[in-house]
Amino acid sequence: MDLAMTDATAPARSWLFVPATRPDRFAKAAGSGADRIILDLEDAVAPNEKVDARHGLTSAAIPRDVPVYVRVNSALTPWFEDDLAVARTLAIRGILLPKAESAAHVERAAKAIAPRHVIVPIIETASGLWNVLDVARSPRVERLVFGALDFTLDTGIHDADGAFDAVRSRVVLASKVAGIAPPVDLVTLSIDDQELLKRHAARSRNFGFGGKLCIHPKQIAVTNEAFRPTDEEVAWARALLDELASRPQDAVFAHNGELVDRPVIERAKQIIATAPVGSDRPGTTKTLT
Repeated sequence: MDLAMTDATAPARSWLFVPATRPDRFAKAAGSGADRIILDLEDAVAPNEKVDARHGLTSAAIPRDVPVYVRVNSALTPWFEDDLAVARTLAIRGILLPKAESAAHVERAAKAIAPRHVIVPIIETASGLWNVLDVARSPRVERLVFGALDFTLDTGIHDADGAFDAVRSRVVLASKVAGIAPPVDLVTLSIDDQELLKRHAARSRNFGFGGKLCIHPKQIAVTNEAFRPTDEEVAWARALLDELASRPQDAVFAHNGELVDRPVIERAKQIIATAPVGSDRPGTTKTLT
């Protein structure tokens, strides 16, 4: 199966960055347990290394057992067009588009990459947030990413005391209105603080995000776990759907003392659809060195 063509409904909880300058890490990243891999030509590559990193991708072994994306440099940089030209030749799922501030930025990328590739715009500026619905509705957009670090640099708004709540809500709602996959939330910079990561990932899920950016393999298992239904949720959903099967004529009924109607039934179906077949609980992640 060619995972460059995997559809957007495949798991997309953990998105692991790998510097494009480190092709020796690509295979290890693919085996780390991450749902998606990002080969990074932007922040992970110094300006004087951009050309070599870009050319290195043309001969690198791109993993085929997990969807792979390339984060290109933004349309505001001199590297943009050349990055897209190389990405076009690669067996990847698509590109991450930094500082996507308008539909025009997405359209420029769409014209340059291969027809099979998708685009994942990163919303990380005030202009990008202002125009987020137009960006989300652009052709070839699979989902959005909220890039908080650059958003803070651009706006002066810091992720404290709920300051990003309105931003997260806007990105999630724009994704829903546009009919694209749930967005991906910002990175957690602390690599070893697993409790902090759990809280951040739970917050992302509660806001309606479908996944989270990761900067180290240590973050993958916790992130994957946070975006799967809990055992309690799965048990509740199965019991509710079993009762529904025994009374298909009822549009509304009581289950364990609670009213059940169409939205509740659909929620139960969503939980079962996203419940893991196997086990990917914390402790199973491989190390990337």
